[in-house]
Amino acid sequence: MAEETQSKKPNTAAKPRKRFVGSKSAAPSKSGSPPTIANQIPDQILSDPLLNQAIKQLPANYSFEIHKTIHHVRKNNPNMVALQMPEGLQMFACTIADIIERFTNALTVIMGDVTYGACCVDDYAAVALGCDMLVHYGHSCLVPIDQTTIKTLYIFVEIGIDSSHLAETIRLNFPNDRPTFRKQLLEYEDGDARIPAGQKIGKIRHLQIEGPSGEGEAEPPAPTELTRFALVSTIQFVAALQRLKEDLTSPYSDAGTSTHVLLDGAQSDTLIADASKSSSGHRLWTGVYEATIPRSKPLSPGEILGCTAPLLGDTDALIYLGDGRFHLESIMIANPSVPAFRYDPYSKKITRELYNHEEMRTIRDDAVQKARKSIATFSTSDSKGTVTPTDENPIWGIILGTLGRQGSFKQMQAITHQLSTSTTAIPYIPILLSELSPAKLALFNPHISTFIQTSCPRLSIDWGYAFDKPLLSPYETAVAVGRAKGWMVEGKEGRERAKGGRYPMDFYEAGSPWAVARTKSTYL
Repeated sequence: MAEETQSKKPNTAAKPRKRFVGSKSAAPSKSGSPPTIANQIPDQILSDPLLNQAIKQLPANYSFEIHKTIHHVRKNNPNMVALQMPEGLQMFACTIADIIERFTNALTVIMGDVTYGACCVDDYAAVALGCDMLVHYGHSCLVPIDQTTIKTLYIFVEIGIDSSHLAETIRLNFPNDRPTFRKQLLEYEDGDARIPAGQKIGKIRHLQIEGPSGEGEAEPPAPTELTRFALVSTIQFVAALQRLKEDLTSPYSDAGTSTHVLLDGAQSDTLIADASKSSSGHRLWTGVYEATIPRSKPLSPGEILGCTAPLLGDTDALIYLGDGRFHLESIMIANPSVPAFRYDPYSKKITRELYNHEEMRTIRDDAVQKARKSIATFSTSDSKGTVTPTDENPIWGIILGTLGRQGSFKQMQAITHQLSTSTTAIPYIPILLSELSPAKLALFNPHISTFIQTSCPRLSIDWGYAFDKPLLSPYETAVAVGRAKGWMVEGKEGRERAKGGRYPMDFYEAGSPWAVARTKSTYL
């Protein structure tokens, strides 16, 4: 197979590429010639039997877009291609590297460093390794290709799921009648905030069912208000979200049978017994729902990141499609009053997800207040931020994340300008770190009283409590110096949530101060 593949490689040495110098006029195209698209994959790649056979070594429900990758590698003609992917996909890295080397003239390098998200695209390291092209898997193009220092190709790796099971699971558990949904699920939760693990959610084991009426039976009345869902996911499942929206906004039609699941903890044996009593064979809500796919630009519709999620309007619940809670928690923090449900496409379970908003707000507010107290120790006479750190006169540390593109130098410049122009100038020192840990930052004690990190807001939200000194995000820093509205205020009985106060999750949202700073080096 290797010999056959090698024979198909173009002999670039015998036929060197010609340099295009342009011309004053162009010859007219032949009549009847079909228009061509620059990035259209040639048929010789799509129909290559050896390539298609090699692709079969990868899981069929994972879209690694091998044809597209081969086309771009051949078009760009790099000598060395770097492959970067999250840990969950690295089991396929060697296979993909082998395919690229067999069907192109390029060599490959697998970048094994941890990749947490779209912000970790590491074009700098790829260049340092001598690569002239980077293929980044599993994340959307958060860093535009015109801003990377190397030719970059993003492969989202869309994953195929059982869409029918997803839609029917939602119809099985959630009424499409808004008042009924709120009464049977949400109001019950308000009265029973603590539900033991394994206990069913709601007063009844499964909900009232709509089914096709028998002869002589009146059609059930249409709901006066439809249940409103917001559908979100990671980039791998955004295509499935569109299918789900179509399924929920259209009346249910029984196109076959499938295995249903109740909300995690419900008893499915009773479901099966009762389902047989239904005239349709399925105890489902068959009406339509009001489903929307929100968007936080520049992300794709329905896509959320761990640090960026859209604000939702009048919504009864949000449904997150994906495994794990990291991304889901982002939209839960941004919309604390909207109930959240998670459908795991691997385990095929739908679960009610909760988040301790009060605890998070309190912990983060404590960090901000502690940072504010340290400002009082700084002299107002120093406006250059060049104070020598001592035990009695500690300064602030600004951490520029160096893991991929997590840290932005322009973001750091915006922060330093903010500290220098504060009512009380705050002395600081820049620190470069790839990954943060309590043990690492403890080495700077006691000369630094507050740390600001530009890597990821979730480091502060999720792990800030574990650090000895306040670890602030850019947003929390703006709150600490009085440049942004906080989520807590001083009340009669101590700190309390401000009216309308919320903790924003807009780190990469277009137009947010933090997104502007990454391009203009200022929050103004």
